[in-house]
Amino acid sequence: MTSVLCPVLAPCSLLATVFLMPRCPWATTEPNITYHDQEWGVPVHDDRKLFEFLILEGAQAGLSWTTILKKRENYRKAFHGFRAEKIARYGARDVKRLLGDTGIVRNRLKIAATIQNANAFLVVRKEFGSFDAYLWSFVGGKPKQNRWRKMSQVPARTTESDAMSRDLGKRGFKFVGSTICYALMQATGMVNDHLVSCPRHSKLGGRRRRR
Repeated sequence: MTSVLCPVLAPCSLLATVFLMPRCPWATTEPNITYHDQEWGVPVHDDRKLFEFLILEGAQAGLSWTTILKKRENYRKAFHGFRAEKIARYGARDVKRLLGDTGIVRNRLKIAATIQNANAFLVVRKEFGSFDAYLWSFVGGKPKQNRWRKMSQVPARTTESDAMSRDLGKRGFKFVGSTICYALMQATGMVNDHLVSCPRHSKLGGRRRRR
């Protein structure tokens, strides 16, 4: 009897763990669940990955993050794996190709901003040694551990994101408003904004919730 029931019960137990875990309330369906559990808030120090998030957060402007996550692989293909050196050399033919690509957000301003941001990214990387060193300087080089108990407490912007936005703007970056910068900080682990009730909060360095 046991040998028959185990194969059935094990997957059910796994599914229960996946869907009943007290996650942050925005992660209720895919691809948000996997993104929340594996990426959101994990410190990123790879320059190409940071550039990818910068572009994707900018692409999200006026849209939902779920929409962008669903298009993420298409973005990687369309923009040569987010290799800034390649994107910085895009010309009129590339813009036309991207405007005809249904797998991405076909917005001329956002596409132009991606090319401009690639050029600005290369300048910053040359000046600071890495894009990582530059971005993380706005939080002192280590994640800020917040202790929010409900989503209404989580800010849309902070003094750090304001400073990042201003400096990026001065350096020629586009689609880098303070709210976009804060979303970037959340995504790349510069701040831990998982709610204290979410298991990911403590796993990413936050103090365990007091009972």
